[in-house]
Amino acid sequence: MATTLTVHLSERSYPIHFGSDLSAEVRAFVGELTSVGRKFAVITDANLQASQGGALRAMFGEAAPMLTLEPGEETKCLEQFGRVLDFLAQHRLDRTSVLFAVGGGVVGDLCGFAASAYQRGIDFVQVPTTLLSMVDSSVGGKTGINLKAGKNLVGAFHQPRAVFIATGLLATLPPREFAAGMAEVIKYGLLGDAALFARLEKHTLTVASPELAETVRRCCEIKAKVVEADERELAKEGGRALLNLGHTFGHAIEQVTGYGTYLHGEAVAVGMCAAARLSQRLGYLTEAEVARVDAVVVAHGLPARLREPLAYADLHAAMARDKKVRAGTLRFVVLKSLGEAATQGGIDPAPVEASFRAVGAV
Repeated sequence: MATTLTVHLSERSYPIHFGSDLSAEVRAFVGELTSVGRKFAVITDANLQASQGGALRAMFGEAAPMLTLEPGEETKCLEQFGRVLDFLAQHRLDRTSVLFAVGGGVVGDLCGFAASAYQRGIDFVQVPTTLLSMVDSSVGGKTGINLKAGKNLVGAFHQPRAVFIATGLLATLPPREFAAGMAEVIKYGLLGDAALFARLEKHTLTVASPELAETVRRCCEIKAKVVEADERELAKEGGRALLNLGHTFGHAIEQVTGYGTYLHGEAVAVGMCAAARLSQRLGYLTEAEVARVDAVVVAHGLPARLREPLAYADLHAAMARDKKVRAGTLRFVVLKSLGEAATQGGIDPAPVEASFRAVGAV
């Protein structure tokens, strides 16, 4: 049975629909659009087209305008952004049209940014198909692309019109991709739900776990609450920036390795282990608590350390270009305890460097 969670925002609220198979619900949504003359288009990637072609047809029919992109973080670039815009113009979408992003975080981020820019903004709908996009990137309206200088340096806040989370689509997700999504699930436990983190310590979550759907919904509830309180990340302390736990370290890893060596969730996993060590050096966590973070990460098939050494000088330079820098000062999300996070700026460089070196930087 499908259930719904509403993200309440001042400008526009929207529903997140949950279920195992939401093909009928998406098809009904498309029917409502076309019944009043609104055009639509679909963006997906080659992996999903190959593994879930039947689901795509069930949702959108045989004749839907559809652009298939290559999978991978490298697709989140200016060239592919322009390709999506040209596709929308080619099919003569107008300001009343709707763009469907069907795929993982790369597809959602890229398409959401294209929707924000095309004809100065059209509606888009998220249909996430990876665990990472279900629990994190499809909710909240952050869209964007990467530059050579850094990750997500260009983008916009553009909230979706609706989100359809069909957990049955995870059945064909490769194990490595599922594990990458678990990094974000672990993140939510660490930053705001100690009970969730404790459950992950006791039971390794898999695609076959009975509690998977409930866990996905819980992560969305946590993120919705944070987004409702600080939609555009304007809070001076805490707020939406808390969702970046592990990401300052993780984005640096992705950039230095060229967005191909590590999946986003893998880099974030290493980043969370570095953030835990930074939190210990600042006097918040104990050594035993840091070990608990490492253990949960490893139990879910994620790296707790860099696979190969990376030069700290390169990682530091990448962090200095991070979009979370304010007035030349880099802010980190630190753990006051397992289940409570805070933002902190003005941290001495020495514990930051020591924390990165502790997970494999040289």
